Amino acid sequence: MVGGPYPFATTKMLSSPARAIAPRIRARAPPPVNLPKTRTNHALAPFSSGYLARASPSMAASSSVEEEEREEEVARGQGGIGALKGGMVSLSEWQAWGTDSPLPAMVMEAIKEMKDLEEDFGAKMKFGGVGSKIKGTLRVIDDKKKRSVYKTLDDPEQKLQYFTARQVACRLLGSKGYLCQKCWLPKEDCMCSRMAPCDLWRGIRFWLYMHPKDFLRQNNTGKLLWQLFGVRAATMCVYGIPEQEEIMWDAFKSGGKDKLWILYPNENSSPKSLQDIELDRPFAQENKEKPLNFILLDGTWSNSSAMYKRLKERWSAIWGEEDLPCISLSSLGASVMHKLRPQPAWDRTCTAAASAGLLSELGLREELGGLGFDKQANTIENSLDILLDALTKRRLHMGRSITRKQRHNNCI
Repeated sequence: MVGGPYPFATTKMLSSPARAIAPRIRARAPPPVNLPKTRTNHALAPFSSGYLARASPSMAASSSVEEEEREEEVARGQGGIGALKGGMVSLSEWQAWGTDSPLPAMVMEAIKEMKDLEEDFGAKMKFGGVGSKIKGTLRVIDDKKKRSVYKTLDDPEQKLQYFTARQVACRLLGSKGYLCQKCWLPKEDCMCSRMAPCDLWRGIRFWLYMHPKDFLRQNNTGKLLWQLFGVRAATMCVYGIPEQEEIMWDAFKSGGKDKLWILYPNENSSPKSLQDIELDRPFAQENKEKPLNFILLDGTWSNSSAMYKRLKERWSAIWGEEDLPCISLSSLGASVMHKLRPQPAWDRTCTAAASAGLLSELGLREELGGLGFDKQANTIENSLDILLDALTKRRLHMGRSITRKQRHNNCI
């Protein structure tokens, strides 16, 4: 997460307010959308890769994130630009990035369209900068085609799936041979040898609900959880990828609504803490068949509201209740990542730090005291130190600033 939605110190994470649910919500996630085939219309003016952010204000990036992206783009351009080699992405390559889900159909379709565009115009497609944006002669042509397709999509679900598929496809292709598939850092800066994986107690499971703009992002911290605990204990689910969202909600329905909790700040209702969660007895025995599921929103503060809304709509469609089961943390402090990267405010922390705080507070419960949660929380905090060190060294090597830019002085 670049600018996480998790307040720290004594700030509470509260339950969501009751809202009317739109009648179009269905009980199951919609299948991948079959997009219409379009021919490139050279009469259309080019537009930037942020087209969906303008069409959907809830997904627009904050100005602080845009500045950070410009810095990362310089570093990425100097470090090397990935090219479309060998065409498609294999299942093993997809899963090596931190998932055990099947290949997303719309992502594969987006990759195929890029490959076809490359062949039609006889030019190599190149990627560079944050998000692996398309560069070179094919950028304008591809932008025109994206706009042509997007104009044909009337349903918001189609627009979201198309946006996500394009984001993920560009990141997969642009990161080939450039990023380490485990730590998402440039291979010359790989930190995997310094990580110390450990087992997470099987009675709980983390779900990293990740915005596509955070997928394969170098300073993302959610990736640390499956690096440490494995993809079955900390599972990535990309916002707008129906295959992954369906796997996640099937797990929630199998476990039951009383075993599902989400960390999200909303100050309109009374908070619940981890001490308020009712546990089956004897819960201290490993319950890997029906673990306690915790959703962590892995995206910028500005993007998290749209992600939360999508979760809330699906929850209501399945269980007929409007309020998601949100929890608060009382002992969460600032992430060490605040030292390096821009944040929306000083009073918010990152995904990995939030998960460490959650484990620490679980360990305070008498019935869970001997399950090693403190050790697991310390492991996460150590991994954050390793990530910070790796990113700092890279910035110094690239001649970039390692001082956090001062913003929102009223929050300090």
